[in-house]
Amino acid sequence: MAKYVDGYVLPVQKKNLASYRRIARKAGKIWKEHGALEFMECVGDDLSVKVGVPFPRQIPLKLGETVIFSWVVFASKAQRDRVNAKVMKDKRLTDMDPKAMPFDCNRMVYGGFKVLVDA
Repeated sequence: MAKYVDGYVLPVQKKNLASYRRIARKAGKIWKEHGALEFMECVGDDLSVKVGVPFPRQIPLKLGETVIFSWVVFASKAQRDRVNAKVMKDKRLTDMDPKAMPFDCNRMVYGGFKVLVDA
């Protein structure tokens, strides 16, 4: 099966992590109810790496911020498009106040990916 992944990286104030976790848990349940195979949210832990470019250099962090690295797995790109269309209409998410979000949506990096290796 050719899976498809939506991935995103965003900065979040450490003081807002509990609030972000509540929203992420809710979002994960909604995505999975609508057909996503997997929903994962990860918080930065070891961001001072010596190899490659550390996330904080690509997404400059403000004082007190950390990085969230996340992905949602789907059966295919077509299934992802169907699931995301349903999710974007789901009242449990659309009724949320964008100004009350615990992160800055304008600093989020996002994209859809074909799976190259699934080991």
